[in-house]
Amino acid sequence: MQQGHQTWLFKNKPVIISTAAVGGPHEAEGPLADDFDLLHGDLWVGQDSFEKAETRMLEEACEIAIRKAGLQKQDIQFFLSGDLLNQIISSSFAARTLAVPFLGLYGACSSSMESLALGSLIVDSRGGNHVICGTVSHNAAVEKQYRYPTEYGAQKPPTAQWTVTGAGVALLSAEGAGPRVTSATIGRILDMGISDPYNMGSAMAPAAVDTITAHIRDLQISLDEYDLIATGDLGRVGHAIAGDLLKKHGIGFTAGKFTDCGILIYSADQPGVLAGGSGCGCSATVAFGHIMNRIKRGELKKVLIVATGALLSPLSYQQHESIPCIAHAVSIEHIH
Repeated sequence: MQQGHQTWLFKNKPVIISTAAVGGPHEAEGPLADDFDLLHGDLWVGQDSFEKAETRMLEEACEIAIRKAGLQKQDIQFFLSGDLLNQIISSSFAARTLAVPFLGLYGACSSSMESLALGSLIVDSRGGNHVICGTVSHNAAVEKQYRYPTEYGAQKPPTAQWTVTGAGVALLSAEGAGPRVTSATIGRILDMGISDPYNMGSAMAPAAVDTITAHIRDLQISLDEYDLIATGDLGRVGHAIAGDLLKKHGIGFTAGKFTDCGILIYSADQPGVLAGGSGCGCSATVAFGHIMNRIKRGELKKVLIVATGALLSPLSYQQHESIPCIAHAVSIEHIH
């Protein structure tokens, strides 16, 4: 049911019956290592290309989530996913392996919550009973496509972020035990004229604030209803900007409730991290790993995940275009 201008309120509250998070070597050295279901010791993941490694991680995450739910591949009605590689090949090739009906998405790093929002709409409307939602990114594959191959050793400014090597998925069902998806706010595209791909936190922050503002306006609630509000991958630079913008909008919340997945996933002193984590796998692994585990332990009862995405491409950058940005917010609650 549509609520307000941009928000869906899910009457039947789809259940997240299982989740999975797969990571790489840099994630294994971070503070959230224990929240991953599987961690790889090298970037190759047993494959002969980084692109194949990215696909394999998404396949692994789906397989783990299906197994944890006690289901088989043939029980899945739909698979919703997207990634950062051209023509979302990692998601498409993983769907080829899963052999289930596939809906490919592109929301850049917002794809984790875009897929969860659309999957929840399918389940809530009884369009499917078991739906997998997720995304993936790979540091070396993404760097090669959007910036410079890691072998070049190109220097980056302090505003740059480290692309997460990881895949995260959630398995939704109309019934069962687990946290429930209660609402989703679909974001608008905002473009503040920033064109620097090494400063995407600054570019995405206004989109995150716009979606958060729409969420509380549509539902007529306060952010203090949430135990945690986590943006997707603004990093330290973008997160600080978002906090300042929320204050300017008169939106307050209790200290400590507002965080960012790109800040949580790595320690500040990890090599190469700079302003924090980014990539599709950033919000996906943190939300479907760390945050879901906190919900299951009873530490959090209601959270809002606001996945952020910079909708640039190598072509648009080469043509000196600015970076359009978007954010999608999904509310997840532990309901007895």
